[in-house]
Amino acid sequence: AELQIAEAVALVDTLQNWTVLDKIIIPTKNPDKKFIFGKGNFQVLTEKIKKLPHVTAVFLNVERISSLTKKELEDAWGVKVFDRYTVVLHIFRCNARTKEAKLQIALAEIPLLRSNLKNEVSRLDQQRGGSRYIMGSGETFMETQNRILKEKELKIRHALEKLRRKRSLLRTQRRKREFPIISVMGYTNCGKTTLIKALTGEAGLQPRDQLFATLDITAHAGYLPSHMAVIYVDTIGFLTDLPHNLVESFSATLEEVAYSDLIVHVRDITHPETILQKATVLSVLKNLNLPSHLLDSMVEVHNKVDLIERYKPTEENAVAISALHGHGLEELKEEIEKKILTATGKKILTVNVNLEGPQLSWLYKEATVQEVEVMPEDGTARVKVIIGNSAFGRYRNLFPNSKIFM
Repeated sequence: AELQIAEAVALVDTLQNWTVLDKIIIPTKNPDKKFIFGKGNFQVLTEKIKKLPHVTAVFLNVERISSLTKKELEDAWGVKVFDRYTVVLHIFRCNARTKEAKLQIALAEIPLLRSNLKNEVSRLDQQRGGSRYIMGSGETFMETQNRILKEKELKIRHALEKLRRKRSLLRTQRRKREFPIISVMGYTNCGKTTLIKALTGEAGLQPRDQLFATLDITAHAGYLPSHMAVIYVDTIGFLTDLPHNLVESFSATLEEVAYSDLIVHVRDITHPETILQKATVLSVLKNLNLPSHLLDSMVEVHNKVDLIERYKPTEENAVAISALHGHGLEELKEEIEKKILTATGKKILTVNVNLEGPQLSWLYKEATVQEVEVMPEDGTARVKVIIGNSAFGRYRNLFPNSKIFM
């Protein structure tokens, strides 16, 4: 319970101008019921709120409360009431930068708007003694508002589908150039963006120490020890009990993961609930229906080991690193490279090229050149390369007389 409170406080601290004045652990009933607190606990909580003169809202750390419960509590306490769904949604709204993120948040808000509408109609019916208010078109107020929401939802889904097709085109272009794609995933605030910055040297990446700092899929180029170019994809972080509607709304973003060649799962190994966080991430990945080979080949990274003296992973094949200080990054790059070569079917081979011909420049353009050994006596060179299957096929067609050493 203490750790759940700590995460709830961290959620609130993520929001600018929001401050936690006090906190309390009280058992709750089923959130679907009208009253989620017993009479005694409700009284304790009410008295506590009344004693805090500057309180403007109450955050109940439950996944979702009904609109009716929300209304009852707000009337009783005289302040706004938030559940986990509405707080996380508000964080998403504050952190959204791109058109796609904003559309996905708008889609996630639809169930909330429907719930609020139902509550409002119920209130109006009570005021009118149960009579149904008919609009000029013959529709009831409820029917009109539901139709407007449905039209809004369809419009958002259509816009997201257009962006999905655009991203699919970009993905196809990356595939043509044979850049391996590595999705970096993990629990929110585990250090994904810091790791990508360390792996790519991309100065423009500014990691933020807060929950849900990353809401969009962003791609960043980097190089492995063999000089092979790869694309690291930064993804939205996960959270325990993240409401299903929110995950569903971001499915367009998360589907990018299915097209990866490798998943890197980053864990904050210093967190008291690191085991639970791992289970949360694996559960979400499982629900995405990813190809089994992606889950089987996943690289597990234990981050922030600089904060634990003489740390050694207990999990087999896990790589211990400090993304902030650079510890263990070379070992991680080597592990990623090994998995990428297996996943993509790329070959490491040596070819003999004529230095006066176009082969060498072609290889620099279409493959990863690791080493060039010049043979001055006959004007040739032995070139060690990493090359994809389709590029290798093109090379053999273009230069059938070139000697190849597997």
